[in-house]
Formats: sequence, C-alpha cells, structure tokens
Amino acid sequence: MKTVLITGANQGIGFETAKQLAQLGYFVYVGSRDKNKGLDAIKKLNDLGVTNVEFVELDVTSIASIQKAKELLDAKLGSLDVLINNAGISGGQPQNISAIKMENLRNVFDTNFLGAVQTTQQFIPLLTKSKEPRIVNVSSGLGSLAIHSNTQNSNFGIYDAYSCSKTALNAFTVMLANEFKNSNFKINSVTPGYTATNLNHYQGTQTVEQGAKVIVKYATLGTEAPTGGFFGDEGALDW
Repeated sequence: MKTVLITGANQGIGFETAKQLAQLGYFVYVGSRDKNKGLDAIKKLNDLGVTNVEFVELDVTSIASIQKAKELLDAKLGSLDVLINNAGISGGQPQNISAIKMENLRNVFDTNFLGAVQTTQQFIPLLTKSKEPRIVNVSSGLGSLAIHSNTQNSNFGIYDAYSCSKTALNAFTVMLANEFKNSNFKINSVTPGYTATNLNHYQGTQTVEQGAKVIVKYATLGTEAPTGGFFGDEGALDW
C-alpha cells in the first residue's frame, strides 16, 4: 500500500484530499498542528468508513515538529511515496504590498513557503526510498505572475501577501524538480481553484470535492507524467 503525508489535512481541501486518496487505497497520514483537530479529522474519516488513515502532529512552521513527524514515519515505514504540501494561511489584512506590515508578510511566508520548503527537505530522505516518489505543492492561481500582469482586478490587492507566497512556492517547485530531473520524482504545483474553505471564509465557487481532484491527480501520476509544472483542473497554467 502506497503512503501519503498531507500537511494541514484536518479540514478543507486537505481533509478531502486525504479522504479521496484513502478511498483509492493509499494509506494517508493526516498532518495537523493541532492534535485535537487532527484526531477529530481521523474520527470523521473513520465514521465515513475510511480506516486507512492515521494522525500525525505536524506544524510546518516548527522544524522540531517536522523532524519529530519525520522520525515517527521513518520508524513506522522507512519510506514515503507522496508528500502533499497543503498547509497554508490567507494572512491578515490589509495585504496591499505598499503598506503591509512585515510581521504579517513574514507570517504568511513562514507557513505557505518556508513551511513547505523545510517540510520537503526533512522528508526527501524518505521519499528517495520510494520507487515512484511524488511531491505536490498546493499553490493558487493567485501565484501566477501572468494572471496578475494581465488583469485589472482591483480585488487582488487584498491577497498580495498570499499571492507572493504562492509565487515563491511555484519557484520552489521548479527548482526542486530541476534538481531531481534525472530521478523518478514527479514534483508539481497545482491549484485547486476557487474552492469554498475556511481559508477564504467559504466564498469559493466550487466544493472541496471538486478542488481536491487536481491534487489527487498529481499525487498519483504515472511514470510518463510531467514534472516541474503548474497545473489546474483544465491543464497547464502560465507561471
């Protein structure tokens, strides 16, 4: 049975991704920085008849927490097939880049970008022991510089910090995929689309079931699949 670790999986798209992958036969480790919320997520999955899941306490902003989670999975498994960097925050307001407080910007980057980087670094040794390692970085259409360069949407300013963090995450995807281009790794960024979750106060236009599908798709790629790309549910996106 292939194994998956999903960060920030106690709710929203992360939770739904865990459910869908478990239903496909993967054993899913549900990462959550809050132990009670993580255990509650496991209970909800069990109540749905999904039993091939387990809680892992994991705060992506804490290197000690990441290392503890890595040591736990190393002792249990010795390898890992899929890492999904899903944990993220929208950040406080205001976010317009000309006036945002540095504390707010740092907090967003600490979770959305640096958290993904240090989590990946810690789990690379386990992933390299898999025959078909996969890394999925959950990004956003707001991380696309092409979209920002070709829009007059004034509302984007309220997500400037979030957008910058996702652009940085996309850059990390490209650099990491290039580093492992001569290996069996498949490393991609994906955007679930405008999905109704706690992140956007449930204002999205699609369900978590719809949003999770693209994550699941790129977590389960075959050997001839792409790497180092940015994808949505309709295919490749401009950086």
